[in-house]
Amino acid sequence: MRVFPIVTAVIVCAVLYLVVLERETLVGFAGQFSDSDSAETVAETSAEADSAPAAQPSDTDTHMVHVVARRSAASIAGNSVLLRGRTEALRQVDVQSETSGLIISSPIRAGAYVEEGQLLCEIDAGTRGAALAEAEARLDEARARLPESEGRLAEARARLTAAEIDDNAATRLSESGFASETRAATTAATLSAAEAAIQSAEAGVEAARSGIRSAEAGVDRAREDIAQLQIHAPFEGLLESDTAELGALMQPGALCATVIQLDPIKLVGFVPEAQVDRVLVGAAAGARLATGAEVQGEVIFLSRSADLQTRTFRVEISVDNDDLAIRDGQTADILISTAGTPAHLLPSSALTLNDGGTLGVRVVTDERLAQFMPVIMLRDTARGVLVTGLPDQVDVITVGQEFVTDGVPVEVTYEELTQ
Repeated sequence: MRVFPIVTAVIVCAVLYLVVLERETLVGFAGQFSDSDSAETVAETSAEADSAPAAQPSDTDTHMVHVVARRSAASIAGNSVLLRGRTEALRQVDVQSETSGLIISSPIRAGAYVEEGQLLCEIDAGTRGAALAEAEARLDEARARLPESEGRLAEARARLTAAEIDDNAATRLSESGFASETRAATTAATLSAAEAAIQSAEAGVEAARSGIRSAEAGVDRAREDIAQLQIHAPFEGLLESDTAELGALMQPGALCATVIQLDPIKLVGFVPEAQVDRVLVGAAAGARLATGAEVQGEVIFLSRSADLQTRTFRVEISVDNDDLAIRDGQTADILISTAGTPAHLLPSSALTLNDGGTLGVRVVTDERLAQFMPVIMLRDTARGVLVTGLPDQVDVITVGQEFVTDGVPVEVTYEELTQ
């Protein structure tokens, strides 16, 4: 009793197999019967054909497939690079102590907004004031030595001048026989002693000046040590941590506070090496945050060196954040605008696959023949798909493309576009 349903299912499967997978064979098989019918008709009218003038072959003798096509012209389509990234503070600094001592300022709590130069932490001065006074006293003492050294130098120069005069006179008198050689030797020795005194006095002046410079350096160190007692905000921003607690002992390198700047904020993504040439500094960009908020900005940095592990290039986008609504570290889907690409807007139903599985469309050639052309799909839109790889002007088959192959003649009806 169940034989007929089984036979019926087998027949249906066989028919579907012939229609779907062996369509060309089935059409050829059916065409044989059509050719035989045509042969009989020709045999019946052969007598009349012999007596009548020869008739021209009709276009209907050729098997043409009716299709619907669209005349498509390429237009410049905006394109973009899609990245997955995150938000990042423009600047973030751990403000640290440069000296040691006890904190004597009240703490500022995390989340507070601070201005550039605002006092964050203050350290007890201790004996640093006395050290500065001592350094300033040494500087005064060194400066007082300088006039004394310069006076000695002037005295030595005067003695040198007198010794030169005496030596000159004694030498001339000795040559004329009016003075003894002993006197000439004595004046020469006095001149040498005066020259030595000059060198000693000059060395004393240089020593006094060196003492002044050393004392000034000591004063600068003492003042710098006192200046380091107050730790200020390097820029305006938000505190990410409390400042150091009152009474805490600070050491060089100890953390006073962490300050971040969120306006403007950066969007950071990583561009694959296959698309890095499409991104330019200054290009417009936008992003959708995990909260659903959408922001706009522009590319301010594109790395010239790829990450060693991922082979991607870091890109940074600056976005205004006046209300500080965007936080550091939020996930973002980033779109970076790139140069436009000539593309055709076609209905998605026009796309098809050839026998090799290549995506493309079938077009109508100038000879009214069907031809397959591969395409590259840019993106899907509400009005259709944008594809590239076609000529600037092309007739794309939108209805009936599945019933023709390359070289099949077609009879075309063109769409009337209302765009």
